[in-house]
Amino acid sequence: MEGLVRKTSKLAGLAGAVLALSLLAGCSNEPDPAQRAMNAAQRADAAASRADAASQKAQQAAASAQAAASQVEQASADAKAAADRAEAIAGHTGGGHHRARHHKAMKKAAAGGGGAASAKP
Repeated sequence: MEGLVRKTSKLAGLAGAVLALSLLAGCSNEPDPAQRAMNAAQRADAAASRADAASQKAQQAAASAQAAASQVEQASADAKAAADRAEAIAGHTGGGHHRARHHKAMKKAAAGGGGAASAKP
């Protein structure tokens, strides 16, 4: 009988401890599931706002990069056009200058009877 009383009192003590723990857990400062869901929703909303702001900044950066690329392309086209004009000018003046010198030499040779024309075979 004494063993039975001991076992019963141990069980009663264990049940009391479980009851006390469950009461403590119920009275703790932990928010209830609805409050936790609200907190999670607020955090998700804040994260979405930050993602939206980052997306807008990325779009602005992409637009700036596109504008810069267009400017570089235009500058390249302008440089090519300037190089083409310079080449055309150099072709006109270089060829004309060479012909004028050759013409003067031929005139001089014909007038003087010698010079550069007589040196040629």
